[in-house]
Amino acid sequence: MSRLNVYVMRVMFAVLITALLLAGCSGKNDNEHTTATTIVPPPQQQVLRAELRAGPQETPDTAEDPSKPLLLLNIPQTTIRDSEELVVNFVLGNAALKGDGGEYRIRYMVDDGDMQWIDRWQQLALAGWLPGNHILRVELIAPDGWPRATAIREITVEK
Repeated sequence: MSRLNVYVMRVMFAVLITALLLAGCSGKNDNEHTTATTIVPPPQQQVLRAELRAGPQETPDTAEDPSKPLLLLNIPQTTIRDSEELVVNFVLGNAALKGDGGEYRIRYMVDDGDMQWIDRWQQLALAGWLPGNHILRVELIAPDGWPRATAIREITVEK
């Protein structure tokens, strides 16, 4: 065989292999070579609406250590319906928030979600809950960025 014939045979072989590979990849349905396709929708995302409003500014009657800041939560009810809002009142002792002339801030998170900040002593109302059990974590953050007091509550939301 001549060199030209060997070269032509190699080119023809490469074209045949390419055609077979492309034919195996062509199809009208992406799932034509699978046995089953299950489409699973993503879980429903909870989007809470937070509203800050004027509320009672309570101070604790007694503190364990008058030199340490104190944070207490006053939540009238920890079991709510999914259409209701959760009202959170803060009780602060030995600390003032930035918006009130102090140096502290309040940080809160629901179910390890995004951190939200409160700089004024106001009542917090959270609405838009999904049914189930949720964790509300509220922290009093010092000027150095570290929490000085933490309060955690379990919230049950019924349908």
